[in-house]
Amino acid sequence: MADDLSAVARFLYEAGTLKNTARTGWWMAGVKQPESVAEHSWRTSLIASIIAKLEGADPARAAFLAVWHDTQETRTGDVNHLGKRYSPSADPAAVTADQTAGMPELLASTLQELVAEYEGKDSAEAVCARDADKLECMLQGLEYKAQGYAGAQRWIDNSRARLTTETGRRLAEELLGQGPLDWLRAALGEKG
Repeated sequence: MADDLSAVARFLYEAGTLKNTARTGWWMAGVKQPESVAEHSWRTSLIASIIAKLEGADPARAAFLAVWHDTQETRTGDVNHLGKRYSPSADPAAVTADQTAGMPELLASTLQELVAEYEGKDSAEAVCARDADKLECMLQGLEYKAQGYAGAQRWIDNSRARLTTETGRRLAEELLGQGPLDWLRAALGEKG
């Protein structure tokens, strides 16, 4: 390949910092060691592919959008909703443009367009990915609540209220009707 991949290599190291970037809103719910942005993005991508498939959208595209939706947080950190009241949030498109500077143009433009599509809710896949982001937050809240963090209920309720797709809302109802270990009981053939 003739294109210089040094900027891509730098970004891959940069992206690794998301494994150590905590989702800070959970601290307000009392969670001492909340999930990382990378963990959130991974499950969001899975959920996005599921929602998209069931909504008749492209699941691969939705997952692609979801995996990139918080990559800007390598440079901005995870600013929770309260923090955003006091600090203007960085423009995801501008951060992505900086992150992709020096990358092969085909890659840089693809990633910049991807982030713009997600932020603009410009496609069915973007809507599915955004719902996946909310549903993953709700699901994480349910898991934290089961661990004894009663304050997580606020995130559960707020995330659920922001769902827009029929599949997202139906999945939320299913999740609310189950516990975090019901999957294990079912896999072992145990009765509920």
